[in-house]
Amino acid sequence: MQMRGLIFWVAHLWFALHFTSGAAMAENLINTGKWSFFADTVMGGVSEGDAGYVNSDIGKALRLNGRVSTANNGGFIQVRTEVTSGIAEGKMGVVLKVKGNGDQYFLHLRNSSTLLPWQYYQAGFQTSNKWREIRIPFKDFKKSSNFMSAALNADTLKSIGIVAFGKDYSADISVVDLNFY
Repeated sequence: MQMRGLIFWVAHLWFALHFTSGAAMAENLINTGKWSFFADTVMGGVSEGDAGYVNSDIGKALRLNGRVSTANNGGFIQVRTEVTSGIAEGKMGVVLKVKGNGDQYFLHLRNSSTLLPWQYYQAGFQTSNKWREIRIPFKDFKKSSNFMSAALNADTLKSIGIVAFGKDYSADISVVDLNFY
């Protein structure tokens, strides 16, 4: 009887560990995050836009749209959410399902080494007018400042942003899924 009980608990522990560290427990940050809109107007820029939830042909999506302007030292609009401490621990990167207007957009990650508001780790991705899954390994994120660690430590991740950045253009991107793999 004791051996049977031990086997039961070992199997139960294996099952719990296996599924809590894998995709079965993945958290779609589009649905669970508290997203906030920011623009360069916080520093005197003139970009404008908005963000909110829309119903897409494949489900609820977070949409960021507006006009990015580099006038007056500006050049961005973004949506950002704080993330739970340790959420990316042991993960390889970010996966998202996006649809856009064909322009390039960026993910900005902030962690314990990004102390100033203008510091982040950045990786770009291209959109198209069809939904597609994009995987970006953490090793592909580049630091924005010389005063940061060279490599992103995803174990200390604090926030993630979806950003239209760096040139004059009309931004329009929708994301239905954003998580870590």
